[in-house]
Amino acid sequence: MKRIKFLGLAMIAFAMLVLAACGNESNTEKEEDPQTGNENASAEKLEGSVVIDGSGTVFPFMSKMAENYMTNEQEDVSVEVSRAGTSAGFKKFLVEDGGTDFNDASRKIKDEEAATAEELGIEVKELKVALDGLTFVVNPENDWAEELTQQEVIDIFLASAGKKNWSDVRSDFPNEPIKTYGPNENHGTYEFFWEKILDEQDLVAEANLQQEYSTLVDLVSKDKNAIAFFGYGYAANNKDKVKIVKIDFGNGSVEPSTDTISEDGDYAPFTRPVFTYLNVNMAKEKAQVLDYAIYTMKNAADVASETGFAPLPEAELQKAVEELEGLK
Repeated sequence: MKRIKFLGLAMIAFAMLVLAACGNESNTEKEEDPQTGNENASAEKLEGSVVIDGSGTVFPFMSKMAENYMTNEQEDVSVEVSRAGTSAGFKKFLVEDGGTDFNDASRKIKDEEAATAEELGIEVKELKVALDGLTFVVNPENDWAEELTQQEVIDIFLASAGKKNWSDVRSDFPNEPIKTYGPNENHGTYEFFWEKILDEQDLVAEANLQQEYSTLVDLVSKDKNAIAFFGYGYAANNKDKVKIVKIDFGNGSVEPSTDTISEDGDYAPFTRPVFTYLNVNMAKEKAQVLDYAIYTMKNAADVASETGFAPLPEAELQKAVEELEGLK
């Protein structure tokens, strides 16, 4: 009887050891690192929020990234993504007592914005996440302006060029008024177009500028004489409503795509990098903010391809990951 009792106690002790081991294992669960392919202990379970605002162009990329992060990485972290526009977003980002954690931008931070950050004691880190192609679209019924030269699309939007009707662009185009559309001044896309493409010259006074890209798509889809500009992703995702214009930069027509959008490729003149800016102060205070930044750069190439952006070279993204890891 004593032997049976001893065995029973031994079995109970063994079961307790197994349960304890299982408990420990749950905190060091193995998973594959997407960069190295090696198995490492899983990241610390985090909670809290990450707040992101800014570019409407970058919004599809960042909202998909946030969805993936909350689903696959940190289910107890809430990532909130809004799209006030690049410039409006920087105003929410550069706040003395704590603004947003990230600001998405379809242009680089301006000198005056960087100066404001310095005055407020906010350390800002620029993270280049992908490449976008400035894209021109027309109404699906437009069968005359499916291909335009670089100078023709510039002249259509340039006030000093005086292109009022389509026939002013080419004599065989319809003698109908051109209806121009684009994002408003809150957006980095507008600023990129005005500064880099129009060389800071005035847009046509009649240009209908809107805050929401979905509104632009809708307006062009209902106006046979419309032409608009915005990021490639919105055009690619609305091919049932708008028609993408091919651009001739001097060596034949090029349609923007994830293959042609490149800083040294066929669509280079209308290619631009897009960014998210990290508040490093927040990243040092809140573990989930830094974790999300690292996750974003590790997964930027895949999410870019899924959301209508051309991915950056792997070496460039890996360098950003290493720099972020250094903030720990």
